[in-house]
Parts: sequence; C-alpha cells; structure tokens
Amino acid sequence: MKTIVITGPSGSGKSYLSNRLSKLFYDSILIKTDSYYRDNLLIRFLSIFLYDIYDRPISIKKYKIHNILRSIVNKDKIISIYKYDFKRKHSSQSKIGMNYQGDNQFIILEGIFAHRLNLNYNNTINIVCEAKKETCFKRRLKRDQIERARNTREVNKKFNKSWSLFYGNVQNFLNKNKFIAVNPVDKISYDKLIFNLKSLQKN
Repeated sequence: MKTIVITGPSGSGKSYLSNRLSKLFYDSILIKTDSYYRDNLLIRFLSIFLYDIYDRPISIKKYKIHNILRSIVNKDKIISIYKYDFKRKHSSQSKIGMNYQGDNQFIILEGIFAHRLNLNYNNTINIVCEAKKETCFKRRLKRDQIERARNTREVNKKFNKSWSLFYGNVQNFLNKNKFIAVNPVDKISYDKLIFNLKSLQKN
C-alpha cells in the first residue's frame, strides 16, 4: 500500500484535497496530523510563552502517528485513532476496525506537519499544495472563526506566523525529495495529479 503525503501552508487546500482523494480512491486510509495535537500540561504551559507553539512539530504526537502507520503496514485489524477538539484543546482516542481487502487503497497522510515526521520520503508520493497567500488567509479565517472560535486579529497573527514557519522549513524537504505541486481547486492541476496517482498506483 503506497503512502501519499500531502503538505502545504495553512489554508492551501490540504484537507480539501485529501478528502477528495479519499473519496476517489475509496478504500484509502486518511490520517490528518491535525488530529494528533498534544493536550498535556507542558504544551499548555509553553503556549503561554510561545504564541506559535501549535505551529511547531513539538505540539503533535509524532510517535502516535508512527505507531498508526506501523499498525497499518502490519495490517492490524484494530488500530487507535485520535481526534482533537480545538475549542477545548482536548485530545480523545478511539479504536476502529480496519479492512485491507480493497485494491484501491492509499494511505493518505495530510497536514502542515506531514513533511516533518522523519519518514522515508523517498518511498512516499509527496504532494505540496500551493495557493496565493491572500487566498490561504481567507480560508484560514473562515475555518478558524467557525471551528476554533478565534477572532480576526488572532487568526491574522497565527496565520502569518504559521506561513513564515512553513516556508522557513519546507525548502530542505523539497530539495531532498521528489514532489508534485498542485493547486487543489484548479481543474487542470487536479486532473494532472489524478493522472499521475493512477499511473503510480499501477506500478
């Protein structure tokens, strides 16, 4: 089973793309790194002094993501998944049964941290979502106001820091690994991606 890694700055369409792909390749397994934020006392304490703590990899449970990927590769029948409540800043865990019978499967790993998980990215299909900064901000503002109860000023500050952090570290990943750049809402760009994925799936 091949793994698709989807990364990109905040608001670039990662979730939109991953959801479309998981429906198209309907037996796929979707893992969102946003679901693996820490909710322990250390992170809560650091967030007092580091405004951008939730835009840094230290804020997520990387080891849990690795454990889930390992479970999928081993074809474990039951795996643990996580969900993060952004309003309450609380992480919850549940177990789900897995079906590995489909021939149409990818592991889809999506999120702003997806390229910073110390995986072997030479063996993954790497996708980088691209969009103009202004467009990304509008999407982030709408999402955060509805889902995370943040005001415009707070979103603006968080977005600018997140944008800076992403582009400050992604270049090393791009230099070392093959990747496909895509604008998820552009039909030509999206269709080209799907053609590439279907070709890779057959190999």
